[in-house]
Amino acid sequence: MSQNTIPRKSLAEEVAFKLQEKILKGGYKMNQKLPVEAELMRSFGVGRSTIREAVRILVNSGFLRVQQGIGTFVEDTTGINEPLFQRLKRADKKNIDEVRQTLEMKIAEMAARNRTGNDISKLEHFLAKRTKAANENMLEECVDAHVSFYILLAEASKNEVLADLYKLFAMQLKADLLKMHDDTTILKESSENLHKMLDGVLREDPKKAYYWSAKINNYITL
Repeated sequence: MSQNTIPRKSLAEEVAFKLQEKILKGGYKMNQKLPVEAELMRSFGVGRSTIREAVRILVNSGFLRVQQGIGTFVEDTTGINEPLFQRLKRADKKNIDEVRQTLEMKIAEMAARNRTGNDISKLEHFLAKRTKAANENMLEECVDAHVSFYILLAEASKNEVLADLYKLFAMQLKADLLKMHDDTTILKESSENLHKMLDGVLREDPKKAYYWSAKINNYITL
């Protein structure tokens, strides 16, 4: 499979999504027992193994719980227990992009305050790789370097929660950039602003880093 290929959902994932949607829309109430497997099989037109895998997915996501010998019950009707990486999979792309951009601006600002000399060396390395790949129109290499740069920038903020949160968005960013672009044009056009943002981080100037990070978002919009 090409690295640019976005994997399709399995049948079990499709069933899990439909069940999850029904739960979130109030089709099943909190602590309500789900229909037996045979009924779910008829309802979705799938086999027993698919239903069991779909239930397993929703148990892992916090929506269902299985009580051995009794049945499967609704554990959460709000999605509050759902792992964030799962939540992002069904989120609106525009909403994801808005949050990612906000995170990147704050990350740049905090990195300018807290970065070390070692952070700067790593950031310069990946920015150079990104620039070279952009100029040579090597999309995958450019996207890899771009995402790696921002993950390192998040780590340079010295806020572990912020860095871990951004890494979840970075996974989605990488997939979307590869899916939506055929060449490095947009990434190349944003290179100058990215260098100016890094200069703000280097000079320990939070306002400059924040400003140029916001300017980059004029280009990197999904």
